[in-house]
Amino acid sequence: MTEPLFREDAYLRSSLSTVTAPMDDGVLVLDRTIFYPRGGGQPGDTGVIETADGRRLTIVDTVYAPDRSAILHRIGEGGAAPVPVGSRVELHLDWAKRFNRMRIHTALHLLTAVLPFPVTGGAIGDGEGRLDFDMPSDGLDTNEVEERLNALIAKNAAVTTTWITDAELAADPGLVKTLSVKPPVGTGRVRLVRIGDIDLQPCGGTHVRTTGEIGRVAVTGIERKGKQNRRVRIGLDSSPDLG
Repeated sequence: MTEPLFREDAYLRSSLSTVTAPMDDGVLVLDRTIFYPRGGGQPGDTGVIETADGRRLTIVDTVYAPDRSAILHRIGEGGAAPVPVGSRVELHLDWAKRFNRMRIHTALHLLTAVLPFPVTGGAIGDGEGRLDFDMPSDGLDTNEVEERLNALIAKNAAVTTTWITDAELAADPGLVKTLSVKPPVGTGRVRLVRIGDIDLQPCGGTHVRTTGEIGRVAVTGIERKGKQNRRVRIGLDSSPDLG
């Protein structure tokens, strides 16, 4: 098992870890990690791992093992020399990239409050993202959606997490807004992300601590992707005002 340090503290930029499995096909397995593995529309983290002998291994992607028991760190070309099991290594996250993804991810949660329709798909990029909504109307006004979204961001609402059991989630299916991506169940508990009194939904991704850290966003496009499918794209429009 790999302990997901990012789940309790998404702001960790570095940490120590121990290699727990022989490196195979340029993949490194650790006992704990700050690197988020690709999933739920959020890309896998990148960064650098420093070894005790002074090597700097470039991490080009992070993914779950097929059985989700471990998190796999994919090493770029030139860093494939074995790292012995039991070795202590130091992890360094590409923080600028991660932070922009956190900002966009939280903004997309707010977008589901602005547009309270079932979500049929989505993706998080580096400073931009999109959600697809199951909604019949072609009458969405880009400026209005953008204004309402930025008004929620300006509330500087706290973003917090809690945990509920699988049974509690099953008893309250309205918490799940996404039709295409279901929250992971089977471990006995599910993580909820709450944004003040604005939004509450299951999510395993990384988020900012307050909506004010998002900064202004722009609605960069609204597209018709089917009879009742509307794609809304957003992008970071400014750096956050952290006072």
